[in-house]
Amino acid sequence: MYRLPRGTSDIFGANIEKWHWMEEKVREITRTFNYREMRTPIFEHSELFARSVGETTDIVEKEMYTFTDRGKRSLSLRPEGTAGIVRSYVEHKLYADPQPTKLYYLGPMFRYENPQAGRTRQFHQFGAEAFGSLDPALDAEVISLGMSFFASLGLQNVVVQINSVGDAESRPRYRQRLIDYFTPYEQQLSAIDRSRLHRNPLRILDSKDPATRELLTEVPSILNSLSKEAAEHFELLQQYLSDLSIQYVVDPLLVRGLDYYTLTAFEFYTEIEGAQAGTIGGGGRYNQLVGEIGGPDMPGIGFALGLERVMLACEKQSCGPTDHAGIDCYLITFDHQTKKAAVSLLQRLRQAGLTAEVDYLGRKMKAQLKAADRLQAKFALIIGEEELAAEKVAVKNLQDGQQIMIGLEQVIHYVKEQRSVI
Repeated sequence: MYRLPRGTSDIFGANIEKWHWMEEKVREITRTFNYREMRTPIFEHSELFARSVGETTDIVEKEMYTFTDRGKRSLSLRPEGTAGIVRSYVEHKLYADPQPTKLYYLGPMFRYENPQAGRTRQFHQFGAEAFGSLDPALDAEVISLGMSFFASLGLQNVVVQINSVGDAESRPRYRQRLIDYFTPYEQQLSAIDRSRLHRNPLRILDSKDPATRELLTEVPSILNSLSKEAAEHFELLQQYLSDLSIQYVVDPLLVRGLDYYTLTAFEFYTEIEGAQAGTIGGGGRYNQLVGEIGGPDMPGIGFALGLERVMLACEKQSCGPTDHAGIDCYLITFDHQTKKAAVSLLQRLRQAGLTAEVDYLGRKMKAQLKAADRLQAKFALIIGEEELAAEKVAVKNLQDGQQIMIGLEQVIHYVKEQRSVI
């Protein structure tokens, strides 16, 4: 017997109802913020991710699913969504449209990680990207979009951590301060962090190594290295977030795990009565990324939310869709002739927007009623020989057990009318 590859899952039954609910919330909230959906391929040229995400990131070095196609091209399953969106934005010259361009995506991503709760090798992200403006008010809008999505799900205690990772003037200055700080402790760093020291020292701030984490308690804050413009941008962002009543915490060590961020960086997290769901998404500005991928000098900002982790947080807080409402009608038949009449009525019911089912297993009436009950049907429509001859249907209300005879032509109107009061 074949089994699922490690780190993947089948989604069906009650679980798929939760996914449909969450995906519908995505579409509802993005509609109110005027973000349009974009769908990109699940694989791209590997070089795109190396160029955008960063060659020294864990994603590119350790986690990508990369293969060579029959044309000898190196392709990778997408580990994140921003690179593909930016590539499409440049390729289709969307920068020539009136700006800002506001897009969202929803779909599977792939990373070779150690599977655990809320973290899988095939996972799903909801992401939003906004191009064409440097205004910190747009940063606040993007963060507000994420927070509004969480609120629509019923999630509580969601806080956004924010930081500025500086601009082209700030970064070299802070980079040198980090090198100066960590160099005396170089031998205490893990092998991975030592390799980052002179290549990309900001990545050390994101280290999971316990020895390195201890050194971070005294590390210089990037906020003291910001240029005047970067500092003003960050101050304005905080003012906008306060105006929007968005709870935030400034974390000077927050750098995110991708190399393309500039200025604003942020993460969403939630805690539940002592049990921590941890980070459920994050994002930031990437003002150079469009240019690096071949487009014009065009700023951008966005976020990505890990929906498996959001789902985990929802389960911990007992928020989710209401119970499945069941179907409207279950048609009960007794032989070939009554089945023919039922199949015809079944189609008319569905065309009228009613959910309906019929027995396909030739079961006795008692078994058919049990099937109707399992499907949480509101009505059983019984078509026997007498009903067929009289061109009527016995309509049984499965909530109160009452049963009446209705003409075939009046059934749809009756069910719709009664359904609204059940």
